Amino acid sequence: MDSDPDKWFWDRVSKHLVQLHSFDDVLYTGRTKFQNVEIIRSQSYGRFLVLDSKIQSSDADEFIYHEALVQPPMILHPGPETVFIAGGGEGATLREVLSHGTVRRAVMVDIDEEVVSICRKMLPEYSRGSFQDPRAEVYHTDAREYLAASTDDSFDVVIIDLPEPIEEGPAYLLYTQEFYRLVQEKLTSNGVISVQSGSASWTELENLCAVACTLRSVFPVVFPYQADVPSFGGPWGFCLASSGLSPLPLSAAEIDARIAARSLGHLRFYDGQTHQAMFNLPKHIRGALADASRLITDDTPLYMYSE
Repeated sequence: MDSDPDKWFWDRVSKHLVQLHSFDDVLYTGRTKFQNVEIIRSQSYGRFLVLDSKIQSSDADEFIYHEALVQPPMILHPGPETVFIAGGGEGATLREVLSHGTVRRAVMVDIDEEVVSICRKMLPEYSRGSFQDPRAEVYHTDAREYLAASTDDSFDVVIIDLPEPIEEGPAYLLYTQEFYRLVQEKLTSNGVISVQSGSASWTELENLCAVACTLRSVFPVVFPYQADVPSFGGPWGFCLASSGLSPLPLSAAEIDARIAARSLGHLRFYDGQTHQAMFNLPKHIRGALADASRLITDDTPLYMYSE
């Protein structure tokens, strides 16, 4: 191991776990109104976008995370036309949404305009021109406030791509039962929501279990799933929820047919076989999810760690 402590970045996987990455350069460091921002060039994964000491994306495997978050709900919906994105500052979630020709309007609301600007300037490969797409609308305000007070529109798909909840951070009130109820009100009758839900490692399931339990208190159909995101330190959890649409009846062949019909030839991670694997969780994780009872509410928010 390199003995120089200044050449190792500590990634906060959770309040109980960190992982170390060796790096070459710190390309950017600063503080916005809402959070600390760094862009670091690592030796293993290329550039990292880091918010409040937590890796959000890496050059090497951002496609895994963003396809896993976006493509299952988009493919599950038979013809998504309107999509709402909470967060997603890199623009990669917007990129994946706009890859669907069915989409005529994608509304992205990220409270931190500075992070979006930094990513557009320093990580343009992530968004790949999606911010300039005429179907995209980008607003810099609180996503909950936007849904509650700034729009009467309904959405076919809602994607929650936020940093994990930390005390005094910008996102902790967007993981609560009250927020999910607001999202449900804004979904069309066969609408789908997906939520990035934290680590799915066996000893770090607190966030995933709490998000799944909270979603189940609002939506009749909730399916947690996982994908291995190496730069995050292992398996990562997501939750898909709806009022009726289930991802389980879709065969691998049907998923592949929908991908082909929508001309999604760019996909490197997600296909029918991967879909089946993501939603077939190991027995020990299924057991933990079945026993989950922690509800996240405005009065009892979940903090993964404090700044």
